[in-house]
Amino acid sequence: MSTVSADKPVAVPRTYAGPRWLLPSAVLKELDPDTERPGRRPRRTARDWLVDFSCFAVAVFIGLVGADAVTSNPHVPDSVARLDQILGAVACAAVWLRRRWPVGLAAASLPVGLVSDTAGGACVIALFTLAVHRPFRYVAWLGGANIALIPLYFWMRPDPELPYLAAVVIFVLMAAVVIASGMVVRSKRQLVMSFQDRARRAETEARLRAEQAQRLAREAIAREMHDVLAHRLTLLSVHAGALEFRPDAPQEEVARAAGVIRESAHEALQDLREIIGVLRAGDHDDTGRPQPTLAALDALVAESREAGMKVTLDTRVTDPATVPASIGRTAYRIAQEGLTNARKHAPGTEVTVAVEGAPGEGLTITVRNPAPEGEVTPVPGSGQGLIGLRERATLAGGRLESGARAEGGFEVRAWLPWG
Repeated sequence: MSTVSADKPVAVPRTYAGPRWLLPSAVLKELDPDTERPGRRPRRTARDWLVDFSCFAVAVFIGLVGADAVTSNPHVPDSVARLDQILGAVACAAVWLRRRWPVGLAAASLPVGLVSDTAGGACVIALFTLAVHRPFRYVAWLGGANIALIPLYFWMRPDPELPYLAAVVIFVLMAAVVIASGMVVRSKRQLVMSFQDRARRAETEARLRAEQAQRLAREAIAREMHDVLAHRLTLLSVHAGALEFRPDAPQEEVARAAGVIRESAHEALQDLREIIGVLRAGDHDDTGRPQPTLAALDALVAESREAGMKVTLDTRVTDPATVPASIGRTAYRIAQEGLTNARKHAPGTEVTVAVEGAPGEGLTITVRNPAPEGEVTPVPGSGQGLIGLRERATLAGGRLESGARAEGGFEVRAWLPWG
């Protein structure tokens, strides 16, 4: 099955898998246009040949009956009878062209049917074909003209067995039945094609929804990867930088920094392995990977302190375990990203993480740090984490604000719904 990009939809080939010979060529062309030759009319199917031969046989049968009636009529000269039969034969042969020129054949049958009894069957077939293959406006004009000429026909050629009024009424009803039958056939064809079109649209929409869900899942995994790995890698960067610029540090500090680097590298590798496992599994909810919650905030702060950061945690939540898992996970990621940004952009400052809230009031998370002393080298690619956090908070039904404080420093403040 071909795929469709959610950003740039691609036309899906329309194919009909059923028996092709059972369908008219006009319907098959709509259902499966790619199989037809460009610039050429669709080939007749076996059903088309059967229907066309049947229409030709009906036209010939009615023509033979009409020719016999004209020949046996003593009031019709032989020359007129022969002309009538010639016109009838031409009209019957023209039935094979009814699919190509339905309007032209129906228009030509008006004068021919008025002067030729033998062409009566071909005129009926032409009127039926017009109602099947063309919109109602063509049927209204040509069908109306055909019905309007019926009184003139019986005025010119009275029926020897029926009164004038009875013959006119009978043939008007017959013409109306022929037109109505053709319109019913056309309606059924349009209904089949509309069902097929709905099925194609439903299949395309389902494919787009699946790809959109896959894209959203990958974006969520990318956010997880950024939140987790950025925290670990900044720890590696800080301690590796300390070892680089202080090669004469005491043995204990070097050993402690090396231990932090080793542990952070191991944790980063483990997190990366778990995220790759999510990608392979295809569903991040079924891999069993434990997700952090608000209760894990203490461990996050302790880890940052072990890495040398000055962090103050102010938690004013009575029971962090009662916070919904999704809200707690979002709060954890906000605090984690705030600590990561403080470590990158304000090294050596004291960071304050404050969490407060209650059911019905919401949960507020604030991460603030004062301005760093001296110049800090800009970190390339900064700012993406805050964009992801803002989107994460919005998806959770909350909001997130960040920016410089009036008294100096930087603050990230988020509110999440709770209860």
